[in-house]
Amino acid sequence: MNDVTRKLTSDGSGSGDEEYSATVLGSHWFAGPEGPGAVAPDRVEGSVLRFGPGVTAAMPAPFPVTVPDGPPPGRRGAGLRRYALAAAVLLAVLAYLGWQRFGPALHVRSLAVTTDPKGPACDAAADVVAVIGTDGRPGTLAYRWVRSDGTQSEQLTERVPSGQRETRLHLLWTFRGQGSYPARAELRLLTPERRTAAVEFTYDCRARGGG
Repeated sequence: MNDVTRKLTSDGSGSGDEEYSATVLGSHWFAGPEGPGAVAPDRVEGSVLRFGPGVTAAMPAPFPVTVPDGPPPGRRGAGLRRYALAAAVLLAVLAYLGWQRFGPALHVRSLAVTTDPKGPACDAAADVVAVIGTDGRPGTLAYRWVRSDGTQSEQLTERVPSGQRETRLHLLWTFRGQGSYPARAELRLLTPERRTAAVEFTYDCRARGGG
């Protein structure tokens, strides 16, 4: 054990009757004072321990010791419950989205096609309306309009949002010139199931004196 001894007074002036010994920090320090009459240091100043006569205080740690504060048991339990609640909400949302995407398909309850029974005026358009009743499930309607003049539309689609139970599809059929023409407009529903509905009306321009 290497000791460096110098005489100090209690106020550090370098003279006096009482003697203090300053001991360089060594491995023996960690084991505590040894031998008869050894005293414990009163505080730590860097790497040098100051000893004084009659000091009986317990030996402090050779370096600052910080004990991390763990979360109180109550807060820890609250955090676990919060995470569990968030996980449950996430699972519920995923289950709902999966049910929306892969659950039962959109179901058609009714299909009807109507227009003004008087028919359109001269050089005007007939507004033919298809009303499709559904069960409120989201989905896509695929359909095609077919006219009695031998023309038909390409396949069309209409997105039905969740909660909507009625969808209206319009066909504007324009007539030009004088004459009379018995017309028929038909809606062919292709998906989610095949259904057909039609309406008949007459374009009669002569009866109205148009021209």
